[in-house]
Amino acid sequence: MPQNDYIERHIKQHGRRLDYEERKRKREAREGHKISKDAQTLKGWRGKQYAKKRYAEKVAMKKKIKAHEESKIKGPSKPKEDDGEALPTYLLDRQQQNTAKAISSSIKQKRMEKADKFSVPLPKVRGISEEEMFKVVRTGKSKTKSWKRMITKHTFVGECFTRRPVKMERIIRPSALRQKKANVTHPELAVTVLLPILSVKKNPQSPMYTQMGVLTKGTIIEVNVSELGLVTAGGKVVWGKYAQITNEPDRDGVVNAVLLV
Repeated sequence: MPQNDYIERHIKQHGRRLDYEERKRKREAREGHKISKDAQTLKGWRGKQYAKKRYAEKVAMKKKIKAHEESKIKGPSKPKEDDGEALPTYLLDRQQQNTAKAISSSIKQKRMEKADKFSVPLPKVRGISEEEMFKVVRTGKSKTKSWKRMITKHTFVGECFTRRPVKMERIIRPSALRQKKANVTHPELAVTVLLPILSVKKNPQSPMYTQMGVLTKGTIIEVNVSELGLVTAGGKVVWGKYAQITNEPDRDGVVNAVLLV
C-alpha cells in the first residue's frame, strides 16, 4: 500500500473530476435520508449505539443554539437580588457580564479573519452563460452529432498536459487560447512583472470552469513570485502567491492580474 499523501499529490497534479462538486453536493444531500433509514432499521446493540450517538449530537447542537441565543441578550446573565443595602457610587455600574458571548465572539473573529484572508479587489463579476463560454462542435459524417464543446475563453493547462484522443475528447481547449504567463501588479511596490502561472485556484463562474482552468475576469490564479524576491518572516523565499485577474483576457489577448497581499 502506498503511504504518505499520494492522494493529495495526485489531486494537485491532475485535478479532480469535472463533476466532483456536483457529486459531492448530491452525496451530502442524501446524508439525511441515510441517517433516517439507519435510525429506523438498526436493531439490537448497533441500534442502541446509533441512538446514543445521535442523542449526543442533538444535545451538543441544542447547547450550541442555546449559547447563541443567550449571546444576543444584553445586560447581566443573572439579575442580582436586592438585599436592601445601598451600593456605593463606584459599584453601581458594575454588573455580572454575560459570559455566553465568548463562543459568538470567537466565531465572528474567525469569520472576519477568513474575510480578510480572501478579500479581493473585484468582489463581484458579471456572470457568463454556457452559450457564451462554449461553442458547439458538430461531428460525424453528416454533422448530426453535437456532443463536443469548444471553450471560447482563454485557459491555462499545466506543463505535462496531454490531450485525450480526438474521438473521446468532449471539451476542447484550443492551443491558441492557452495562457502560461500573466502581467501581475504588486499593489504596494507599484510594479508590474510578467510571471508564470502555476494553477487556477478559483473561477467565480463555476467549479467546473475552475477544473478546466478557464481564465475570466475575477478568477483567482496562483503565480510564481520567486523573481520578486519576497521572503517570509522566517527568511524563506516565497514561491507562489495568489492573484486576481482584473481584465477580460479574451478581449485583450493577455492576462492582467493584481497580487493579493
